[in-house]
Amino acid sequence: METNNNLDFNRLFELNQKVQNKLASKPEADEYMLLLLKNNSISKKQYEDYIAGRNKEELFDTAVTIGGIVLLGYLLGKIFSK
Repeated sequence: METNNNLDFNRLFELNQKVQNKLASKPEADEYMLLLLKNNSISKKQYEDYIAGRNKEELFDTAVTIGGIVLLGYLLGKIFSK
């Protein structure tokens, strides 16, 4: 999976935690999904389905997992680059 170097991993982590704990507001959840889309972590169709409210819970569960994997990859990259 190719990542966008401009992705704000601190913001992604913060939003991932809120989404995972079901504390994210609607704008925060939307921002989280948009960050994943911009990072090519979810497809445009998945994002559009989320915005349209289709399969929202299933997409959210998947997005939390994907976000966690993206963050893990980022952290491992930081560890091994030192």
